[in-house]
Amino acid sequence: MMQNRHFGVWPDGLPYSLPPSEHSVLHNLNQAAGAAPDRTAIWYYGRRITYRELATGVRNLAGFLHHRLGIRAGDRVAIYMQNAPQFVVAYYAILAANAVIVPVNPMCRRAELRYIVQDSGSRAIIHGAELAEEVAAVHDECGQPGLVHARYRDCAADDFAADGRDFPADLAEPVTAGIGTGWADALAMACRAPTHDRCPEDWCIIPYSSGTTGQPKGCLHTHASVNAVIFAYARWVGVAPGSRILATLPLCHVTGMQHSMNLPILTGSTTYLMTRWNAALAARLIQQERIEYWRSITTMMIDFLSLPGIGDVDVSSLKAIGGGGAQMPAGIARRMSKLIGLDFIEAYGLSETIAPTHINPPQAPKRQCLGIPIFDVDCRIVDPDTLEEVGPKEAGEIVTHGPQVFQGYWQRPEETEAAFLTLDGKRFLRTGDIGY
Repeated sequence: MMQNRHFGVWPDGLPYSLPPSEHSVLHNLNQAAGAAPDRTAIWYYGRRITYRELATGVRNLAGFLHHRLGIRAGDRVAIYMQNAPQFVVAYYAILAANAVIVPVNPMCRRAELRYIVQDSGSRAIIHGAELAEEVAAVHDECGQPGLVHARYRDCAADDFAADGRDFPADLAEPVTAGIGTGWADALAMACRAPTHDRCPEDWCIIPYSSGTTGQPKGCLHTHASVNAVIFAYARWVGVAPGSRILATLPLCHVTGMQHSMNLPILTGSTTYLMTRWNAALAARLIQQERIEYWRSITTMMIDFLSLPGIGDVDVSSLKAIGGGGAQMPAGIARRMSKLIGLDFIEAYGLSETIAPTHINPPQAPKRQCLGIPIFDVDCRIVDPDTLEEVGPKEAGEIVTHGPQVFQGYWQRPEETEAAFLTLDGKRFLRTGDIGY
């Protein structure tokens, strides 16, 4: 039966369950843009992009995808770029075109790109101009998908891009000529976006797992599973409308995507977006812009705490910091707590769960712990061989049932079947991870 011992450390005032979302993920942006069109949605190297501008770009790019590239409902479209405003526009434009997002890590090179585009059947690739050679190398083998290329510096303030002040130097100068349609040209066509008709149960995104064993597998998520995490984050972290959130994790990965892009949009907040990690810029933004929320990884926090003069930086605006991916060493946690006055809230999730199933309770975090099951998540520990549940403090495989669990692996029915087991009449994901 479902355990509820974690309710003893449940965050004060929060319900144990959240109602399922009734809309698509795109609805979150439309609501935010309607409520506060002039609020800054994205700060990007000195430039402030309003919610009105963001929503207009999304509509125009969705229209281009539909009318010029022939993208239709359920088609897959790949995003192959680094953190930039164009990533955010592309993400929501694909949804506005009733299509399905396929995020590709920009560190992937042509063999991995080819595999993911072919496996997903992506009919278009929206890519960073610096990655044009990789795209050109696979274009013919992938069925000649439609192409749109973006240059990140075009979205930065002129002084940041021109003098190289904090803007990544290797991206500041013009690169190899892009292939396909240029970003500005695609948006300038102002094609009319199709009627958006996606429901919670429709396909939304296919992030690919890391592929530690064999080739990466596409994790098929619906609008409902993606929204389950976005809405859970907002309640668990307590993000109010108009908050200020620092985005340093890659948006192509589920944690950065959900916490640092989709959560701010749901709450009508401002994302301070960095294409590359820069500890000095992070410190300056926290102090000058009064950043309130920041999700990072352990190595970023170590780099941040090692900055010369970090003790003189005003970090008093921060309300919550956290992350995952690796345990936070006890010594670093102590230094961080002393400097910032906050505990680093660790969490746990997978591509198969589109980010967290577990987060530490903010008022009672436990260091080097994955956290507790969040809203509507039933988690068990089972013997990996017998699949029988084991008792407290006994190690076994983590299995999870919850609204954020994926539909299955894209076009891999046998592997999907092997990834699940049934307990008490419920379908549980076998994570392959050991815990207690």
